[in-house]
Amino acid sequence: MASQEIENLASALARLPGLGPRSARRAVLWLLKRRETALDQLLGAMAEVRDKLVECPTCGNIDTRAPCGICADHRRDPRAICVVEDVSDLWALDRAKLFTGKYHVLGGRLSALDGVRPEDLTIGALLERVGQGGVDEVVLAMNATLEGQTTAHYLAERLEEFPVRVTQLAHGLPVGGELDYLDEGTLAQALRARRPVG
Repeated sequence: MASQEIENLASALARLPGLGPRSARRAVLWLLKRRETALDQLLGAMAEVRDKLVECPTCGNIDTRAPCGICADHRRDPRAICVVEDVSDLWALDRAKLFTGKYHVLGGRLSALDGVRPEDLTIGALLERVGQGGVDEVVLAMNATLEGQTTAHYLAERLEEFPVRVTQLAHGLPVGGELDYLDEGTLAQALRARRPVG
């Protein structure tokens, strides 16, 4: 049985996504055995991030500076904005290094069941950014859920008043996916988005 302080640390780590109580205890034990190197380094990095963390006033990304590194990067194409539901979606897309434009984080998705309305998201800020001009394309990168697609449809309607091309990420069959393992929604989307061969 560990001390209450160590148990508190394990409980705090267990609340992180992907870590259960057993994994958290193993992580704590590993950190304690390396307290002069790993634990001190982790504590220092966490304190530094805690003290410097800000939300980008332009796109909603989380960074240690404002505007964030993506918005401040002059090599990025300001004529294309990729709209995502959450910061984790932005980070996932940016890690792939396939989109060279800017981003906009909505802070969620529309959901009647959860009481999330358009005014609860940063849709107004997105429309303001597009309305300032200089944007040619808005890519709607919503998750392939009912709420995500509802949000994408709502945004597409709101963006009709602007002279921009509105596109959406393709949905359907994953590379290497086998048909008998896919759900009906994925198969239906793949059939609707079919295109000519060649």
